[in-house]
Amino acid sequence: MTAQDADTAYQQFGSIYTEEAVWRAVELGDQSMSALEEPLDPRLPDVGPQAQRRRQDYWQQVLDRLDRIDRSLLTGRQAADFDVYRYQIRTLVDQQRFRMYERPANADSAFWMELTGQARRRLGSAEEAEAYTAWLRQIPRYIQQQIENMRAGVRRGFGPAQISMVGREATIRSVAEASSATDCAFFAPFDTLPAAADHEALIKTGGQVIEQEVMPAYRSLLDFFIDEYFPALPTALAAHQQPDGEAWYAALLREYATTELTAQQIHQVGLDAVAAIRAEMAEIAAGAGFLDADAMLRHMRTDPSFYATTATALLQFAAWQAKKFDGIAHHYFGRLPRMRFGIEEPPPDLAPFYTFGRGGPHRYILNTYNLPARPLYSIPALTLHEAAPGHAFQIPFALEMTDLPDFRRKEYISAFGEGWALYTERLGVEMGMYDTPFEMMGMLSYQMWRAVRLVIDPGMHALGWSRDEAQAYLRDNTAISEHEIVTEVDRYIAWPGQATAYYLGMQKIMELRQRAERTLGDRFALPNFHDQVLSLGSVPLPVLEHAIDDFIASGGRSPFDDS
Repeated sequence: MTAQDADTAYQQFGSIYTEEAVWRAVELGDQSMSALEEPLDPRLPDVGPQAQRRRQDYWQQVLDRLDRIDRSLLTGRQAADFDVYRYQIRTLVDQQRFRMYERPANADSAFWMELTGQARRRLGSAEEAEAYTAWLRQIPRYIQQQIENMRAGVRRGFGPAQISMVGREATIRSVAEASSATDCAFFAPFDTLPAAADHEALIKTGGQVIEQEVMPAYRSLLDFFIDEYFPALPTALAAHQQPDGEAWYAALLREYATTELTAQQIHQVGLDAVAAIRAEMAEIAAGAGFLDADAMLRHMRTDPSFYATTATALLQFAAWQAKKFDGIAHHYFGRLPRMRFGIEEPPPDLAPFYTFGRGGPHRYILNTYNLPARPLYSIPALTLHEAAPGHAFQIPFALEMTDLPDFRRKEYISAFGEGWALYTERLGVEMGMYDTPFEMMGMLSYQMWRAVRLVIDPGMHALGWSRDEAQAYLRDNTAISEHEIVTEVDRYIAWPGQATAYYLGMQKIMELRQRAERTLGDRFALPNFHDQVLSLGSVPLPVLEHAIDDFIASGGRSPFDDS
């Protein structure tokens, strides 16, 4: 092999991903993590069956072209780019092959919530307001196509389990039953429009489109969901019980966990992890003066001192945890992302079904609904995971890696992103973020929560577990509230495979860190290791492993070290 051979192979690869990126931008628009920060494309994609078949055929052709490249000619960064991109294209092919577009909603997220997510957009000019209004006009067509997709899905028995979708129409109802355009979530961007000569006319036109076109479309969706879709959803829980279910679930595990492990193997990894964490919990409980971990967890669930009495108190405690990290970040990271984040609450219609927290660029969303279900001892670990140095740190870090191609900067791979965020919860012990044994137990409970997912997800989707069994297993092994137990299990039912990403990803990062520490000895510097991991963008776990092996071979230098 010569350098010219490698360059030729990479040029062939570059042509493929460049052409596909242009095609995808036309076909789908910008659906990346940074989409809200980009100018709004006034189009919504065609999601009808002909468009879906066209995408399947195109992405299969792309995959075939990739597989004709001699992968062995690529090394280092070129090989990593190829492996990340091929994983993404294979995932897209699988999504089309199993017709995932026929179930565009689950207990955790839905296409109509993605639409209302645009209501967080700010309009800085008349041109942006006009683009937003043009986008609003696309919503009725887009919703009708999604209705037809969902109708086709339930006709063949494909859809989220009925029990997991109870009450999820509330997030449709908030738009469908708004009293007026100005009371509707979609109107919020117009409130940010700067004063200009045509200010009033733009707002009036936008309001008319919302009231005359968008709200009626949501009313049609609400009627469809209540009268037709929900009654027709499958009652069986398992992915294996859906069309081509065994192959579909295997594809989902590959997508989310970037693994070839079987459902039974993942289940066993989970059982082993649960046993190990229970031993840690027993040690913390004994040190805190409790008979055993169960006694300490019962106390934590029932003592009112562990629960905020106002939403403001909960938000303020989370803000304090975030600032504690800011004060020590430089000891653990060589480079910090420039993007900051704020703390906000989820919309009221979504809050009853929303997780405790969620993070990403610019925001750490903290759920203050049902305060007796939101223990303060969970906040330190939750803040590390969802805010910094978790999602609101890692995702901006990736976006700022401008030397990487967009498919590594702007795409999100669950095993990497969720694995990193869960790793940062453990890192909090080293960073001194847990002040009491109860916060340590809260962290371990969150670790247990993710380990339990490895047991429950394949348990329900491949091994015959019931919803009650899954809830009982979560209840018996964690300190999370009853409200969260119910919403979490329903999330796993409706979103097969995704829950396995967290612990498997963290386990790999911990394994690779230990390998680097063992091999490098005194040359190992933790900030350099963290810089190496975060500099990759978002990658499958095998690509991460190759990168850390290269890091070790380099003597443990930071990728940002120019010396």
